[in-house]
Amino acid sequence: MAEIRTAIGLMSGTSMDGIDVALVRTDGETVVERGPFLSVPYEPAFRDRLKRALEDAKTIRQRNERPGDLSPMERDLTLRHAEAVALFLRQQQLKPEQIDLIGFHGQTVLHRPDEALTVQLGDGPLLAAETGIDIVYDMRANDMVHGGQGAPLVPVYHQALAHQIPAGDWPVCFVNIGGISNLTFLDRDGIIIGFDSGPGNTLIDQWVEAHAGIPYDDGGRIASEGSVIMALAERYLDNPFFTASKRRSLDRNDFRPPEGHEAELSDGARTLAYISAAAVLKSAGHLPAFPKTFVICGGGRLNRTIMADLVRLAAERGAEVMSAEQAGFDGDAMEAEAWAYLAVRSASGLPLTFPGTTGVGQPVSGGVLVAASRQPSS
Repeated sequence: MAEIRTAIGLMSGTSMDGIDVALVRTDGETVVERGPFLSVPYEPAFRDRLKRALEDAKTIRQRNERPGDLSPMERDLTLRHAEAVALFLRQQQLKPEQIDLIGFHGQTVLHRPDEALTVQLGDGPLLAAETGIDIVYDMRANDMVHGGQGAPLVPVYHQALAHQIPAGDWPVCFVNIGGISNLTFLDRDGIIIGFDSGPGNTLIDQWVEAHAGIPYDDGGRIASEGSVIMALAERYLDNPFFTASKRRSLDRNDFRPPEGHEAELSDGARTLAYISAAAVLKSAGHLPAFPKTFVICGGGRLNRTIMADLVRLAAERGAEVMSAEQAGFDGDAMEAEAWAYLAVRSASGLPLTFPGTTGVGQPVSGGVLVAASRQPSS
């Protein structure tokens, strides 16, 4: 029987709103005991620095390059992750020695799968030194070395969770609506397919920040006051990404928000919410069978306008849509939980990615393990 380990997962996603911390006890295979979760928001000034870091990163040609502010940014980001871990441990009355591993995603600042180039800011050795806990980080790169897209990595965790969903509701599709949306298709024959499905929240966030000065459309309220501009929506949905025979992973810059003159605030938000939902259903057309059940995770499930569109569009195909919570999971914690699960898989040498998820030639493991110098507790 595989060893059950206690792991913390750390996720800072494309929305750049903060650090998610989740605890999981797992063998990296079928045993998953989900634990507590904490979200630590970034202060606005740090979010602004992260956005500038995306601009600095555009000139990167080698993964180890850190032009502009990226080197100090990487250190500051890592120290914030260490502080988030310390806060989480204090709140849960845990000691570092009770944690076997930390899965550290870092902050993606560049993702160019066609160039086999992906860059996540995050200093694993520094985090190990600061926390006193072994770290697994840089989990995407080995997939790219072996011909994969470097994303998505979460599908194997979805597979572990899916056993809780009744057999009559299969095939199941987990949809994570973060800045970019991705989906995981699972059937009873053990097939696992995952790919990015299109823009998630990032276009909406950029639109309302530019036109209302707020970071996101809370609950989809702005969108709920607008109407879909169908010509604009169809322009996005006609993007070759949706019809290409090969699925590819997306960078947050692959889709850009509309120009200011193309819509007023609420109509723009409403149209972009529709695009987020319609992109999921359009991309699901590349699956071997249409899912019976869609389980919606990530921040997008809190946008009621996106969810209403998903429910309506899926019902037209005879499918049901439910939030992660309705399915018995925690949609906020799932990606951070996945990184804890992946860290245990990595430390055990188990595959993280598969031909059906990233396009890698064969299942491969990944990640870099940094052993911490643990100090005995007094």
